[in-house]
Amino acid sequence: MAKAPVLTPRADDFPRWYQDLITKAELADNGPVRGTMVIRPYGYGLWERMQQEMDARIKETGTQNAYFPLLIPQSYLTREAEHVEGFAPELAVVTHGGGKDLEEPAVVRPTSEMIINDYFSKWVQSYRDLPLLINQWANVVRWELRPRLFLRTTEFLWQEGHTAHATYEEARDFAAHIHRKVYEDFMVNVLAMDVVPGRKTVKERFAGAINTLTLEGMMGDGKALQMATSHELGQNFAKAFHTQYLSKEGRQELVWQTSWGSTTRMIGALVMMHGDDNGLRVPPRLAHVQAVVLAIKGDDAVLAKVRELGDRLKAAGVRVQVDDRTDIPFGRRAVDWELKGVPVRIEVGPRDLENSTAMLARRIPGGKEPVALDALPELLPRVLVEDQALLLTQSRERRESRTAEVSTIDEAIEAATAGGWARIPWSTLGEDGETKLGEHAVTVRCLVAEDGSVPDSYDAPGNVAVVARAY
Repeated sequence: MAKAPVLTPRADDFPRWYQDLITKAELADNGPVRGTMVIRPYGYGLWERMQQEMDARIKETGTQNAYFPLLIPQSYLTREAEHVEGFAPELAVVTHGGGKDLEEPAVVRPTSEMIINDYFSKWVQSYRDLPLLINQWANVVRWELRPRLFLRTTEFLWQEGHTAHATYEEARDFAAHIHRKVYEDFMVNVLAMDVVPGRKTVKERFAGAINTLTLEGMMGDGKALQMATSHELGQNFAKAFHTQYLSKEGRQELVWQTSWGSTTRMIGALVMMHGDDNGLRVPPRLAHVQAVVLAIKGDDAVLAKVRELGDRLKAAGVRVQVDDRTDIPFGRRAVDWELKGVPVRIEVGPRDLENSTAMLARRIPGGKEPVALDALPELLPRVLVEDQALLLTQSRERRESRTAEVSTIDEAIEAATAGGWARIPWSTLGEDGETKLGEHAVTVRCLVAEDGSVPDSYDAPGNVAVVARAY
């Protein structure tokens, strides 16, 4: 009998494959409350690396980290009507505490615009207090009806940035800078994800924003996933919270604001964009374990060599883990590391020692080859750079090959429902066409200019709508 595959093949059942991989690669488990999740150490290690890379980029903009409370007075959410309307179906509300009914119910934060703006109104008095640039790493709760690990969970982890500026132009430019120099740079150069930057339509904007910038990625099944967003809030929240400053000219002026965020959804994207039938494939720049050195047998000489090799690779700047658990069969360990997507495995056994070689297994392109032990510290950094570039190339080729240029709404629906994306002139689609797409579970993921850049406005001549089914 043929041996059953470790994972459900992607072509047979993509959602089942996704769930199999999350479980068997030990990324996460379902939590005890429906829609929650437990992120396991290997999955959390990926998130920590994402945090480190993103946090460095965020701080380069002059933004500082802070922390705001999890519980928000319910009355705060009534101050900006469009915002509360957008989040109302997802709210979790605390009505009891300390064995008593609360005088005012508290909302578990779905996002922090409300409470942060309350404090911005206290902290901003003069033009000298601007710009005010704040970010927090936190958890949020949005009651999810159709949960899926990492992609849609009731509680998830994220970073949310909130800023206040003296002028519209400063806020607009800062939101665009976060969009391109923080989010897109991170996704392209660290996650090796080919993403499409664009503007959301009015229908798809963040509740309470005057403009939303997005990055959209194509997953392995052709569906889209919104990766991160950056919003221009205009003065909507400033009006609601009376956030104003004394200008150089001595006038009281309302601030202009932005907010922007990215979440643990990126781990789900990592699985769906780069994973294959053998498991996850982690980009080397992201991987908290870039290489694993495996002892094939519990021979003293082999164990000594793998430990020595681990030290030499660490000295060469490689994030390495030594696997000397020879009480566990080698085949099982090799499969486990393959499932986890570690970019490189270095396998050493008694026969390899006799030849002064190790077997080098590359997860991203696949394949194995013997390599001289002494060559590995110099070779591995080059291999990791090559494999990082290969993942990005594969991601771009998938999107380009599965994106159709169409001229009618029906053609756009056909392309999206067949498992791909479509590009259609916004002048042809329009808001009525957007509604028609929705009847087929297809959405406008973003608007781009003819040359693929982010358009200056929602209704700029030549805008192209990128449409797809999405997670």
